[in-house]
Amino acid sequence: MASDINRVVLIGRMVKDPELKYTQGGSSVTNFSIANNRTYTVSTGEKKELTSFFNCIAWGKMGEVIVQYCKKGQRIAVEGRLQQRSWDDQNGNKRYVVEVVVENFQFLSAKGGEGAEPHEAAPDTGGMPPAGDNPFTDDDIPF
Repeated sequence: MASDINRVVLIGRMVKDPELKYTQGGSSVTNFSIANNRTYTVSTGEKKELTSFFNCIAWGKMGEVIVQYCKKGQRIAVEGRLQQRSWDDQNGNKRYVVEVVVENFQFLSAKGGEGAEPHEAAPDTGGMPPAGDNPFTDDDIPF
């Protein structure tokens, strides 16, 4: 049977400091939430902003590194998959949560700089010259 696609990539800011815990088996697990902003235009032309909050979970060394270097307000990019869990609460009600299981991440804020932006690095062009130095012309494109 073929697998379905379950990928998510988010960039946002830490809502609060990440929390490191350990399972009964001794595995480390880190929980955190990120706020992700989106701007859209309503029919009147007015711009609005919507903030969504996403719960994330990172296992093992990856989570430990996030706890060590990332704090509330800092930007982070996460890549992973969505996971749904369910449990019965203390009143016997079925509860559900959907969270991002982090499989890769990138810090986007400078270390120790509450929300500070990193210095611009030269983009990886994959061996091609920068956009301003493009040696190709429109005649080189076959369509």
